[in-house]
Amino acid sequence: MRRLFRKSIWGNDRGAAAVEFALVFPVLILVLIGIIEYGSVFNTQLMLTSAAREGARTMAVSGDVGQARTAVINAAIGLTPAVTAADIVITPGTCSATTNVSVTIDYDKPYLTGMFGATVGLEGKSTRRCFG
Repeated sequence: MRRLFRKSIWGNDRGAAAVEFALVFPVLILVLIGIIEYGSVFNTQLMLTSAAREGARTMAVSGDVGQARTAVINAAIGLTPAVTAADIVITPGTCSATTNVSVTIDYDKPYLTGMFGATVGLEGKSTRRCFG
């Protein structure tokens, strides 16, 4: 009687690993895509912060808003879509020895896959002492 039970449909383990893999695979792919998206957004945030730091340094040294905007755009060269002058806010517009200059970049980063929405809003910000 035991032999009959072992050979029945409930006693066979063939294909169990394939079924388990089919259940776990979509979750693994979702986690992998999430890691890639997070890495892309984090890299963009680092680039924006670095570009804002470069713009603040240029503004603090030269005191020229145009040079500071150009420095930000040149420092953020790897971003797609590119950072434009409209994305950059420099305050105050003039430098004196007792003020701080602040550069803020507002950027909408498109997701790579579009699974988590269309874009994520990022901000890079840096502050420096003028002529310091």
